[in-house]
Amino acid sequence: MGKIRLEVASHLEMRGVKLRSNSNNFLWVVDFPLFLPSEEVDGGPLQSTHHPFTAPHPDDEHLLRSSPLDVRGLHYDLVLNGSEIGGGSIRIHQSELQEYILKEILQEDPTNLHHLLKALQCGAPPHGGIALGLDRLMSILCDTNSIRDVIAFPKSLGGKDLMSGAPSSISQKEKEMYHIGTVNNNRSGRGC
Repeated sequence: MGKIRLEVASHLEMRGVKLRSNSNNFLWVVDFPLFLPSEEVDGGPLQSTHHPFTAPHPDDEHLLRSSPLDVRGLHYDLVLNGSEIGGGSIRIHQSELQEYILKEILQEDPTNLHHLLKALQCGAPPHGGIALGLDRLMSILCDTNSIRDVIAFPKSLGGKDLMSGAPSSISQKEKEMYHIGTVNNNRSGRGC
């Protein structure tokens, strides 16, 4: 949708309609839903819209038991001139709440996350994070047509790094030196 919106804007601007300015316009996108209905099973367990560790909005926490689809999450996106340049969330820092969301709402077995739940019981402070797309940010600030114009070592369309030749095969000696083992799970019988 973003590409379509930008193409329409470009088309209108070619016809003289002023839509965009030369200034940088930042926007925080907030109040995403915390959960969505299952995409796989009709009536199945809910799914996290961001990740299962995203905290519910404090104003909506009372809805977790009665109406979880109405709960907003504390996750956010940062947008510059119509392009997302970052996103993140505030994490759940209460063990009981994290276990309830995993077990009752998402219907996940929390056994594999026992270490996390134990750590939260010890008193984790509220915490969060954001991941910025620095390449995309630089592309916008430099007004380039492609993010590849600002990436130091862009990959080819085939996914190859032309500077290092990666990905490539390594010798058996290199595998032994770095303690790398391989497993052939190719069921078609063709080599990798």
